[in-house]
Amino acid sequence: MWHLTCGDLAADSVRQLVDESTGDEVRVLRDDLAVGPLADIERPPCAMRSDFWKEVWPVGLEPRPDFAGVDEDAEWLAGLPGQSRPVTVWHGDSASEQLMLARVAAALEGAAIPLHEVVCGTGDSRVGTRMAVSMHALDALAARYQTRLVEPARIADLASQWRAAGEENAAIRRWIDGRFVGESNARIDDELVAACSDDWMPLARAMAEVMGRCDGFFPTDLFLYWRARELAQRGLIQLSDSAEAEYSKVQVRRSS
Repeated sequence: MWHLTCGDLAADSVRQLVDESTGDEVRVLRDDLAVGPLADIERPPCAMRSDFWKEVWPVGLEPRPDFAGVDEDAEWLAGLPGQSRPVTVWHGDSASEQLMLARVAAALEGAAIPLHEVVCGTGDSRVGTRMAVSMHALDALAARYQTRLVEPARIADLASQWRAAGEENAAIRRWIDGRFVGESNARIDDELVAACSDDWMPLARAMAEVMGRCDGFFPTDLFLYWRARELAQRGLIQLSDSAEAEYSKVQVRRSS
């Protein structure tokens, strides 16, 4: 059986629970599907998707990925119905995990390969109640390890949601009440500007303020650092160094 996780932290925990000697194998899908364009994500070489991540990645941050994983994931998922292993998706309340589940459902819709899930969330994506797979202690995750078959009707619904998200091609997707809601970067940008003061302060503090209040998806540090650089280019905020590889070394203030 394939065990699919969104990100390496989740995979590190799941590997401790899965007996790979029996033929089970953990595969990591690293793409943060909550942000960036999805229009060509299933069409290798996925140039639009790859170009997005190249823009997000700080210039000086090494090692710099070649982002080949974007099209490798697309090719692997396209071949999933033609192999013999059942598939289990581990997911919590992050928009990325839920989008991964929907994407896998779309890949397996109409196929004979069984799709299972391990539900690790609360069903509520608001700050303070949501849980991602990687947020669970190992013993708590072990207690959640109960595979559940995803029935064809739900697979069809999830697949429809995935296709709709790709067609909408929004900048950001939040998971709210079991559905994906697309939006532009404007809301998160406004929140980031509001978190800055008129005096110099650590950018990391402003980013943490946004992270701590963001319902519906988990904004990552790399994503918010990119938005900060974009806002600086537009003159809305000032950064002490817009080319710094590590955001932890950058100071920020609102432009006067």
